[in-house]
Amino acid sequence: MEKDITRIGEKERAYVLEVLDTQFRSSGSSIMTKQLEEKFAQAFGVKYAISFVNGTATMHAALAAAGVKAGDEVIVPPLTMASTSFAVLHANALPVFADVDPGTWNIDPASIEARITPRTKAIIPVALYGLIPDMDAIMAIADRHHLFVLEDDAECFLGKYKGRMVGSIGHAASFSFQSSKHMTSGEGGMITTNDETLANETRRFNSLGYATVGAAAGKGKITKDTIQDPGYERHVSVGWNYRMPELCAAVALAQLEHLQELVDMRIYVAHLYAQALSGCDWLVPQAVPEGYEHTYWTYVLRLNNHGSFSWYDFRNKYKELGGDGIYAAWQLTYLEPVFRNGSFKPFIAPWHQEQLQAYGPGLCPTAESLQPMLLQFKTNYLTSERAKRAADVLAQTIDYFGR
Repeated sequence: MEKDITRIGEKERAYVLEVLDTQFRSSGSSIMTKQLEEKFAQAFGVKYAISFVNGTATMHAALAAAGVKAGDEVIVPPLTMASTSFAVLHANALPVFADVDPGTWNIDPASIEARITPRTKAIIPVALYGLIPDMDAIMAIADRHHLFVLEDDAECFLGKYKGRMVGSIGHAASFSFQSSKHMTSGEGGMITTNDETLANETRRFNSLGYATVGAAAGKGKITKDTIQDPGYERHVSVGWNYRMPELCAAVALAQLEHLQELVDMRIYVAHLYAQALSGCDWLVPQAVPEGYEHTYWTYVLRLNNHGSFSWYDFRNKYKELGGDGIYAAWQLTYLEPVFRNGSFKPFIAPWHQEQLQAYGPGLCPTAESLQPMLLQFKTNYLTSERAKRAADVLAQTIDYFGR
């Protein structure tokens, strides 16, 4: 099966030129943004989609819109990009780390429940590598404890959970359009939700607290007629300027219009890697429970060889045989220097600093055992030839060490 695609094509170029042709006049602004938000909401089966400058600002805004504030706690996984936890700090709240499931590597609902305190206000489950966590269990916990659930779906586009679209299950969901993601506009992001009040508050937070912005698609700027009134009072709350530029919206819109193709290519590459694993029991893929659809932002294997050779030995041999290299999993967020040395503390309430988790080894044992053993393989190949070559090198590397 030959499967070649173009990531950035003529449609992206045409949409960008259409924006440039407006000369950035106010009358021509937000045309692409409005279309992007409308079509994104339709594609993900939600009522509202609000575009952002990046996929960290999304989470900051959604948490603030949900009322998360100084002194509150938000439960997060440690095995993911630190942006998830940083967004909590941006909201002046405290990230509390729950351990992960040993098979799916996603946040463990039992560990979430064990971390809940009277200060807990929200949970951010991350769809790690393209696989959503156990959302039924997480939503049940949230319902019992009256918590806000924000899906971090930066790595999962068009994934499914028991027949439901990833991004439509929590109270809100965050997507990233950073350059490595399934769809990209270089940078950018989106919040999805079915809650009109939350959507209105999120929009206001990302648009300088303007009085007349709202949940509806493209409703992120004030109108020319409005600002020509000398009595107009613009700002009803403090907000940030987190709006997506129209040029980025143009690229993202074109990407959205062939998103299924982009996602399918990554799934195709993942299947090639899976075939290369045949007969090898010391490389363990991420477990995909029944009813879940993985979209493989990257294809990840756990090295389970009981120390007969190292992670570096495998990576070096893979490169020697012609592979593009293997990415390591992020250092666990609470083991990063910013948490170990306490430099995050100015973001949280001084009185809350006395009740911190002990950020150090032993906090999340499962995640700590997994992180050094994870091998992340690229799936963003655009041609069958390059994808098959990567899978063939993986097979050769496995053969070198012995199946």
